[in-house]
Amino acid sequence: MIKAAIVGLGWWGQTIARDLMTSEVIRPVLGIDPDEKGRKAAADKGLETTTRYEDALERKDIDAVILCTPHKFHSAQIVAAAAAGKHVFCEKPLCTTAVEVDAAIAAVKAAGVKLGIGHERRFEPAVIDMRKRFAAGEFGDALLLEGNFSQDKFLALPADNWRLSPTEAPVGPLSATGIHMVDLSISMFGKPKEVWARLSSHSAHFGNGDTLSITLGFENGGTAMLTAILATPFMGRLAVYGSKGWMEIRDRTHPEIPTGWDVTTVHRGETPSSVFQAPHPAVRDNLEAFAKAVAGGEDYPVTLDEMSYNVRTFEAIIRSAGSGRIEAI
Repeated sequence: MIKAAIVGLGWWGQTIARDLMTSEVIRPVLGIDPDEKGRKAAADKGLETTTRYEDALERKDIDAVILCTPHKFHSAQIVAAAAAGKHVFCEKPLCTTAVEVDAAIAAVKAAGVKLGIGHERRFEPAVIDMRKRFAAGEFGDALLLEGNFSQDKFLALPADNWRLSPTEAPVGPLSATGIHMVDLSISMFGKPKEVWARLSSHSAHFGNGDTLSITLGFENGGTAMLTAILATPFMGRLAVYGSKGWMEIRDRTHPEIPTGWDVTTVHRGETPSSVFQAPHPAVRDNLEAFAKAVAGGEDYPVTLDEMSYNVRTFEAIIRSAGSGRIEAI
């Protein structure tokens, strides 16, 4: 059993605490947050709590930290954890700049600790099936990926929440949901090459935009067309088009509480086929894959190179949204 500290006890930190309460692989034993409300919610789940990140780094019985903090802190917190010999699972986005991610990856390599990332969408059964079938050539060459991950949860946030700040979370839809679609694109096409992005704002109190469209070009010739909107009810969709057919996944509900996926496949010359994929705890699967890697099992399935590509793409999208131009990654 890997023992972990959850750092940041807001919405997603509480979600992770809930999902891991029944895990037989990784278990939170400490919750950390300067906010009393977050600590109380964690204490109600049976967690010991503290206000200091250093407490987790100093405890010999804690193997790993799970970072659910604002992303401006991630790089420094990863470096500090690695120096203390702690494995790190970090919520997305891992970092916001190439300089930050290079420092974080260098630190975990030097310390010999594992690094995991909160891209649970890779662990959804339908996505796993899609990647396997395209890799096997069932749909021919993968040509283009379309992805949409939208929600309206942030409409309930006060205007001064950090998630709505143009400095704390620039290009808000990107860090909220769009970065998951970027990761899935990288998982399908590999190394990205260039990006064009457009950000607009329709909600009066979102200082960092609510509607984002992205076109990504990859070194292998593939293209991804991604959208993320924070001013419309939940929508989750992923489609990949190949030279012999295509496959589409539609989420029935937000991944926070999954209720399954509707999957359509089409092969040239054949009638379309649709199936239902039952709900599955992808968030927990991701954390358990990280814990198994920590314990010496299979390698964690998101590579450090992919994490680096993701952060570099994040940085280029922010540049493109500001310049209006195609930006190199």
